[in-house]
Amino acid sequence: MKYKIVSDSASDNLTLDSVPFSSVPLHIIVDQEDFVDNADVDIQKMEAALASCKRSSTACPGTDDWIRAFEDAETIFCVTITSALSGSHASAQAAKMEYEEMHPERHVYIIDSLSTGPEMTLIIEKLRELIILEMDGADIYREIQEYTQHTHLLFSLESLANLARNGRVSHAVAKLAGILGIRVVGQASSHGELHILSKCRGEQRALLCMVKQMKELGYTNGRVHIAHNQNEEAAQKLMLQIQAAFPVSDIRIRQTQALCSYYAEKGGLLVGFEC
Repeated sequence: MKYKIVSDSASDNLTLDSVPFSSVPLHIIVDQEDFVDNADVDIQKMEAALASCKRSSTACPGTDDWIRAFEDAETIFCVTITSALSGSHASAQAAKMEYEEMHPERHVYIIDSLSTGPEMTLIIEKLRELIILEMDGADIYREIQEYTQHTHLLFSLESLANLARNGRVSHAVAKLAGILGIRVVGQASSHGELHILSKCRGEQRALLCMVKQMKELGYTNGRVHIAHNQNEEAAQKLMLQIQAAFPVSDIRIRQTQALCSYYAEKGGLLVGFEC
């Protein structure tokens, strides 16, 4: 196996066509129960547990988890959730060092997405395209570093409770979400942190705000990935609004996996797009 793509489960990808791929699960800890973010996770059970839990947290993959996912590939491209909010990137870096010491002839490229969910998916899909072209590993890495300068993530959330509980946003900001129908619209910053852009009264205003932000960030056409947590109706509405503003667009919708469901919470939307 020459090339392989590996990501942590924050990308919401469990499989990938055409190129060898592995997803390394993060963990959602609800009281004493560990929900492993893989193909077998029961997201509905996790959501029910979260509704009545006393405490919850997340845990990143260990070094050994990454190394097992690398298998026997000669060149590995490893995409992680933003290093600003998770230890997954640091764990992958440690795995790279250990793996390359064991196999000096092999190489692991670590790509900090500075994001999560659908923006990670865009990066993974671009890696697949470059691998299929049979480019050199170092050239692929340079191309993907350039590509990530032109991808973005927006989000619209009804609740920020889990983000605040885990120190990702302030409790003061979290209190605004859900009050009087207010939805928080934000983006992943250039440093991989959550940046609040607007506080919208009602879902429709939040959707319009997201399309407006896409325009301001330079979107004109191309790929868009919309991930939602139990809110396909809003995802479909957003897709129609994007298509109305940008007729030449390639839009896909999916349900979030466990980690993104935990942070987006019920009703949340995540939008990754390329400029």
